[in-house]
Amino acid sequence: MQTLSLDQLGDEIAELSAHLDAATARLLDLIREFDARGGWNNGFSCCAAWLTWRVGLAPGAAREHVRVARALGALPLLARALARAELSYSKIRALTRVATPETEERLLAAGRAGTTEHVERIVRGWRRVDRNAEAREAARQHAGRALHVYPDTDGIFFLRGRLTAEVGALLVQALAAAREALYQRARGKEAEGDPPTMVQQQADALALLAETALHHGIDPGAPGERYQVVVHVDAEVLADADQPGRSVLEDGARVPAGTSQRLACDASRVVMRHDRDGRVVEVDARTRTIPPALRRALHHRDRGCRFPGCGVRFGQGHHIRHWAQGGPTTLSNLAMLCRRHHRAVHEEGYGLDRQPDGELRFRRPDGRVLPEVPLPHEVPDDPVQAIRARHDAEGLVLHARTATPGWLGERLDVGWAIDVLHPLALASPSPLIVPRSDNSTHEINVRSESEDLALPATNLLSKTRAHQSRP
Repeated sequence: MQTLSLDQLGDEIAELSAHLDAATARLLDLIREFDARGGWNNGFSCCAAWLTWRVGLAPGAAREHVRVARALGALPLLARALARAELSYSKIRALTRVATPETEERLLAAGRAGTTEHVERIVRGWRRVDRNAEAREAARQHAGRALHVYPDTDGIFFLRGRLTAEVGALLVQALAAAREALYQRARGKEAEGDPPTMVQQQADALALLAETALHHGIDPGAPGERYQVVVHVDAEVLADADQPGRSVLEDGARVPAGTSQRLACDASRVVMRHDRDGRVVEVDARTRTIPPALRRALHHRDRGCRFPGCGVRFGQGHHIRHWAQGGPTTLSNLAMLCRRHHRAVHEEGYGLDRQPDGELRFRRPDGRVLPEVPLPHEVPDDPVQAIRARHDAEGLVLHARTATPGWLGERLDVGWAIDVLHPLALASPSPLIVPRSDNSTHEINVRSESEDLALPATNLLSKTRAHQSRP
């Protein structure tokens, strides 16, 4: 094999990198379509989790691929630049953190003009401006908070106010809880006269909140009891979902039998026996379906969800053969599943059984085995030539200087770049503080100059000295 010169090696590295960036654009297009069509929703929590299992990406890299793919769906200029390898994936990844359809043309110019380091510094400055603007808006909303309570001439009180988003949400939740406490006892009873309207219920709920705060203090209760869900299910339904019988929540709302089976897999259990007339004749003590000692052993053995590709560290105990169907509560009949995959097994048609060698086997709803490790895919003998041939067929001409930026070696002034590029900087009436590379800050006086907005990509960095020399 003939030894290439260092210049030739460098050119080949640059050219192949351009081909890889163009191929990455195609990969992101496929990921975006796969994500939008829910192709990952076959037992995986999200598209990134599927990519981690199927492709072998690290979780962080998988999430970033999905994020960039989604962002490029609304940024056609940046997507085209990556597809033509004019910008590297690293630049695109940085730009999509801040780009919008209104700003992508300006940011594309910055990407073409500078190196990846320049782009990342501009993005950091851009996000600082965004955070400053967001902080100013939050401070404005906080300063504008108000609540007016005043009586009318007939003694009726009027309320009018402005609350910040989190306080408003808190008030809505509190009113809902108070309204529930007031009217839950009235359910099922014949009301005298017309039932109160929603706005009347809201007024009564506010009165209850005030009385509670004044006289007793608001006690949120123990978290374990506050979030407890009570399900009433007949033994026949628990053993066989096709059998008729009850499977209802405390308020009478029906839930699927599969849901009851899932909840009963790992929960507190109270067995109540009824006579033929439906009257309770015996109530057993509350017990755990999986005793604490056995639960510790299960956690130690499985160390998280056993569903292929999941890896969530904490989960629920699942009876492979349900205890209502005679399955024993033993370590060999239990498997740890996260909440998402426990639901998949009970209510979405997924199957799970333990093989004679002790290994677990999962099946998709259509009966196909879901392997622990995805099957390998075929790779051509010369993958580099395959990529080049595909791009040649698409008429995409890539070479060693395709992605070369227009940078001429001058120092980047982040403050000036943000001043030119960021729409908030152009519209802001006050100075903006942006970071420098040496971790100090730089105050810029914003202005709007048409020649700056129309600045060619190759001059985006080179006007720094001219800007600094202006009075």
